[in-house]
Amino acid sequence: METTDLQIAIIGAGNMGGAIARGLSKGKLIQSKNIRVSDVSQANLEAITAFAPEITVSTSNRDIINDADIIILAVKPWLVEVVADEIENKIDFKKQIVVSIAAGIDFEKMCGCFNTEATFFRVIPNTAIDVMQSVSTVASFKADKIQEDLILSIFSELGKTFLVPETQLNAFMSLSSCGIAYAFRYIRAAMEGGVEMGIYPTVAKEVVIQTLRGAIDLLEANNSHPEVEIDKVTTPGGITIKGLNEMEANGFTNAVIKGLKASHIK
Repeated sequence: METTDLQIAIIGAGNMGGAIARGLSKGKLIQSKNIRVSDVSQANLEAITAFAPEITVSTSNRDIINDADIIILAVKPWLVEVVADEIENKIDFKKQIVVSIAAGIDFEKMCGCFNTEATFFRVIPNTAIDVMQSVSTVASFKADKIQEDLILSIFSELGKTFLVPETQLNAFMSLSSCGIAYAFRYIRAAMEGGVEMGIYPTVAKEVVIQTLRGAIDLLEANNSHPEVEIDKVTTPGGITIKGLNEMEANGFTNAVIKGLKASHIK
């Protein structure tokens, strides 16, 4: 089946479900008219319709999954079982793929909620999926290569994807899904430093964002290790190495590693 013919049902139109719907509607693989979204919040559904009127919205989970090729569960982890109780008997597990973005709900729990013969995917994206720049980490259960390639192609249009064993999902979630918040926190901290040095906040934000964008482009263009690029700007006795050493003295690297490990679900 061509991806443009795929019918996608998204249960949940909150921050992540709404972002996925908007991201898919902006892409070329899935037609907006083939996207359906359900939510208990009329305000969330109206926001989806305002963005992409061709998307079908509903307050009924059971209605939107009818004939859907892929069912995306974009609900909080504690709601997965509730939703499963509602829709499980309407799913054709031989034809329909179930994708969950609920953190911490592993395949064993998914089988308990739905059916052990089902094809499941767990996808851990981050909120940059809204602007098609997410990192989406994917694990599969009873999926063949064609199905894996299909899910990867859909989420690859929304950013970069990594197919990993389920055992690695939580580590990737800490690095990327939680990690985007850590990146924002660095930007905020750098802005505050700029303000202390006399730069207006809006200007400081632009400078920091562009600096990070340049750093990313250099790493990708040169396929280099960050330390190689750091060496290029740290001359002996220079101000950059003094700044780096002061950051390290205040626990910069250690704080980042400890933060990542603290958010790592084991």
